[in-house]
Amino acid sequence: MEEALKVLHCNHSGPLSSTEKFSPATVKRVRAYHESFPEYKITPLADLKNLAASLGVKSIHVKDESYRFGLNAFKVLGGSYALGNYIAQKLGEDISDLPYSRITSDEVRKQLGDITFVTATDGNHGRGVAWTANRLKQKSVVYMPQGSSLERLHNIQSLGSDASITDLNYDDAVRKAAYDGEKNGWVLVQDTAWDGYEDIPTWIMQGYMTMADEAIEQLAGEKPTHIFLQAGVGAMSGALTGYFTSLFGAERPVITIVEPNKADCIYRSAKAGDGKPHAVTGSMHTIMAGLACGEPCTIGWEILRDHADNFVSMPDWYAAKGMRVLGNPLGDDPRVISGESGASTLGFVAEVLSNPSLEEVRDTIGLNENSRILCFSTEGDTDRENYRRIVWDGLYPSF
Repeated sequence: MEEALKVLHCNHSGPLSSTEKFSPATVKRVRAYHESFPEYKITPLADLKNLAASLGVKSIHVKDESYRFGLNAFKVLGGSYALGNYIAQKLGEDISDLPYSRITSDEVRKQLGDITFVTATDGNHGRGVAWTANRLKQKSVVYMPQGSSLERLHNIQSLGSDASITDLNYDDAVRKAAYDGEKNGWVLVQDTAWDGYEDIPTWIMQGYMTMADEAIEQLAGEKPTHIFLQAGVGAMSGALTGYFTSLFGAERPVITIVEPNKADCIYRSAKAGDGKPHAVTGSMHTIMAGLACGEPCTIGWEILRDHADNFVSMPDWYAAKGMRVLGNPLGDDPRVISGESGASTLGFVAEVLSNPSLEEVRDTIGLNENSRILCFSTEGDTDRENYRRIVWDGLYPSF
């Protein structure tokens, strides 16, 4: 497949899907749960003033999730909230009554007995599930797709998880997790929703809202005009699109969804124009491992279909550029160590704003000197060897 930049703008009309599950009222419950963990701290929001001036926009802010719970990625927000909700449901209680101190108590542990949580992951989600299961004194099984990083595998195993790299692609690893979970009585914790499996993916998506709510708080009234979100299955981008739509209503910022060319299931679904999710099959080789997903999350897709404004499919080198830009800041801008998936949106923004040949793309998205841009660096250098290969040597597989 030849790599090329593709941008699709969508105008929404007719009845739109509800964003009620991602409302400001819901995020208060989510944040209260996360804030009860001893490791909780608000992650930094990098104000890249010099970069914004250089690229000709009013402001660029990047939420740096490499500081999240000491795990170098945002994914734990979803996994932890899903596990908490599952336990609350099992106990017949509300999660608001189960802060960390109580959910980890001997009393609750005796009521629950032994639970094994199973998931498929490229690394960050599985690490978050394993970390939470470990903290809640439960077990986890994690399946990783073929080609996954050994560093990411070892990080998960160090948390006591039964983790392994399979010979499957991501979506087939999800199917294996679902099959083995049903066979062994394990609890599947996956952000990919399908008919009959929606509660846990919804909880995972709701968990992601914490970082968006923090960002709005940190902006202190400086409302962004443009928000860029990266998509794998569309769970995080769908959740945050739902949150921003619910929060701002008709005054919502322009939302653009970014994906790698070789795993652009959200872009393809939007381009099909029939309202249905469409899958990408095959190996999906991309340096953006966290976005190498072929089957959209149905819940996330419905929100993105009805509320996102632009869909982007782009070559890998855009993400590589984002890693270098964030890691080598201008002037006194803060440095952000961002992995391949984390840097994808900023890489797209930097290229579109600096490349004269992309004027049409800038106009389509509506970027100009008054634009206030918000991006989310969803991971740090979770694969340090690959990070150095890209940033130091400018090398990455062309597949």
